[in-house]
Amino acid sequence: MSNILNLNQKQAKILKKNIKNFSLTELQIICEKLKIPKYKAKQIFSWIYKKGAKNFEQMSDIQKDIRLFFDNNFKISVFEKVESLNSDDGTIKYLFELSDKNVIETVVISSKKRKTLCISSQVGCKMACVFCASGMMKFKRNLDVAEIIEQIWYIKFIENIEIDNFVFMGIGEPFDNFDNIKNALQIMNDKNGFNIAARRITISTSGIVSGIEAIKNINLQINLAVSLHTANQAKRKSIMPIAEKYTITQLSRACKNYFEKTNRIITFEYMLLKGINDSKRDAFELANFAKDHKAKVNIISYNPAATSNKYLKVPNKVDINRFYNILVDKGVSVTVRNSKGNKIKAACGQLAGKIKI
Repeated sequence: MSNILNLNQKQAKILKKNIKNFSLTELQIICEKLKIPKYKAKQIFSWIYKKGAKNFEQMSDIQKDIRLFFDNNFKISVFEKVESLNSDDGTIKYLFELSDKNVIETVVISSKKRKTLCISSQVGCKMACVFCASGMMKFKRNLDVAEIIEQIWYIKFIENIEIDNFVFMGIGEPFDNFDNIKNALQIMNDKNGFNIAARRITISTSGIVSGIEAIKNINLQINLAVSLHTANQAKRKSIMPIAEKYTITQLSRACKNYFEKTNRIITFEYMLLKGINDSKRDAFELANFAKDHKAKVNIISYNPAATSNKYLKVPNKVDINRFYNILVDKGVSVTVRNSKGNKIKAACGQLAGKIKI
């Protein structure tokens, strides 16, 4: 232990690393190299993710020279909240400023039975889906592990909100930032970390097949939601550019592989766009596709506030009910998502990395 303070002096000019970027295993390796007992890493981890420690000085059961080492070489990040907006339906949207002055949005969605946290994974998005405000943004960069984790940490310890479910449905495509998402999942699931059961976590993807194939092998029973929006390849390419790279056939195969490996039922997200994907034929194609995958379908009505695309129209209630009834008659498990957070631009497809009041 006597070499710790000397090591601090030698490394005094090195930029501090964000400790929320490190898994418990990685912290244990650091401790081992410095001949610090491994259990100290577990204590530090628990102080951050179970007690919400904002600095190392708070860690009262860790001896002073170890605290000093970590304080000199690591930081415990806390987001800068730019603003939060509350909707009358219980939705809360947070705008967080990152260290490089970029901003992201995180949303708490409330219902009678539970609270769900909608997490962003990137600053901007490359996918350019025509119905999504995030897709209209210029992609800037991936969020690192700490910035992903911080969204959960801030809501839990700064806002004092207990969350029941966690969905990667905010700004960005999670599987376009796969490695950082995978490492964040480890911290979320770790019993010494947030201790969040995998079945309470959902990752939504626009259909990056490589990500679906990879996530099935991390041995966590994560829920998978696929933004399908049509079971027709030609139509899908017209509204989702990712379909140029990964065809509906490739996507289908990856989804079946995921179900076979994890035994987790997949949800197909389907945003109804009037005159584009809401016909009887569209419904029949979707029903056959969903049944072939033993999947659920979540119908979402297009939100005109999401983009300025004048060619996209909202289906009326008659059209939605007709589409829904066809799926039900075909034996598909289907729900219609009630859009929440419209008034604060926090509904599906509206997140754009800024708040307009």
